[in-house]
Amino acid sequence: MSILCGLPLLECVYCLACTRWAWKRCLHTAGHDSETWGLATAEEFEPIPRICRYILAVYEDDLRHPLWEPPGGYGINPDWLILKKTYEDTQGRAPPYILYLDHDHTDIVLAIRGLNLAKESDYAVLLDNKLGKRKIDGGYVHNGLLKAAGWVLDAECEVLKELLEKYPNYTLTFAGHSLGSGVAAMLALVVVLNRDKLGHIEKRRVRCYAIAPARCMSLNLAVRYANVINSVVLQDDFLPRTATPLEDIFKSLFCLPCLLCLRCMRDTCIPEDRMLKDPRRLYAPGRLYHIVERKPCRLGRFPPVVRTAVPVDGRFEHIVLSCNATSDHAILWIEREAQRALDLMLETYRIMEIPAKQKMERQETMAREHSQEYKAALQRAVTLSVPHAYSSSQYGTFDEPDEGDNSERSSGESSYGSHREDRHRVNWNELIERLFDKDESGHMKLKKSQLE
Repeated sequence: MSILCGLPLLECVYCLACTRWAWKRCLHTAGHDSETWGLATAEEFEPIPRICRYILAVYEDDLRHPLWEPPGGYGINPDWLILKKTYEDTQGRAPPYILYLDHDHTDIVLAIRGLNLAKESDYAVLLDNKLGKRKIDGGYVHNGLLKAAGWVLDAECEVLKELLEKYPNYTLTFAGHSLGSGVAAMLALVVVLNRDKLGHIEKRRVRCYAIAPARCMSLNLAVRYANVINSVVLQDDFLPRTATPLEDIFKSLFCLPCLLCLRCMRDTCIPEDRMLKDPRRLYAPGRLYHIVERKPCRLGRFPPVVRTAVPVDGRFEHIVLSCNATSDHAILWIEREAQRALDLMLETYRIMEIPAKQKMERQETMAREHSQEYKAALQRAVTLSVPHAYSSSQYGTFDEPDEGDNSERSSGESSYGSHREDRHRVNWNELIERLFDKDESGHMKLKKSQLE
């Protein structure tokens, strides 16, 4: 066609598409992703810097003689460390992790380290996936991360069950960074679906903090588990924004320009609402916390601001062209900026001198707002026709699948995903037969037993 018309039409279309894509990317900054979100409070954000230090502690060989502890230390009592697993212990099936009994905060913490660039086993976990390969609870998840989570749960099931029974008031927290964040999110999902494996633990006792999260679950699951999983993103971090499957990135290292060209054309030609309706597309899980510390066209770092929401559309869908895209992924920087943000929040509270009674009321209000925001996100997912999404009814749970006995689900593989019959539905024919009898003329009469 280009030869017949005398004009390179295909080349012109391609150049225009690339120019439009580059222009949009150059104008897009990380602050745009969360500019409409609300501000996080100190109460909800308080655990995050501490959790980051627990994850950093996994990198130490001996916590009694640490080599790389941050200012102020890890905040870990070595006597409360239950166990520590290395690559030799996991045999490459999962990243190293620790199990810590935090008596100061009534918490049982399982912290998982991030990707080790020198370990082939970590790459094997990332590459063990294809779009639509693993389905669970009505959505799709990353197969390799789910298998790693299943291995960890099988290995530590008895220890966790014993601790939860011994400390019934303690919460169970899964935490991880980068690769570990995906494993931690999968662990939280699997535990919620298989609570009988841990002595029928209540769902409210389970929580997860995914630091610099990997995109590991489909949109309906990411929104549905927002009351359990919390993801923390620092400014321009590339990983939560990398919509291209991780396994495709590693496989395309020798043809990266080809991958970028195809991605450019796809982002330009495919509308976002069509991407939302792809049930296999993976997203960062749960409620999102975005730490913003830089402003466009400004030099240096500003006092960090933390915004939070349970978004459905606009969920870190665009890569930010920034020289800090990789440095913002480092757990050291995330811990430092998270602590700075928390210190600023606490300082503001001290200046305001909020009384204890008002603090309790504020916490109750925050919990109520989070619940309303969670239900609104579920409804928004239904409105946008997100596959397998459903909303909760204000009169009960008639629209939700039951959370009954999950004993048939295994930690590594689950057949859960279909909506089961609603147990609240009334069988009217059976009720009529119990209450009424038909006479010879065919009229209905109330039984004598009911009259008595």
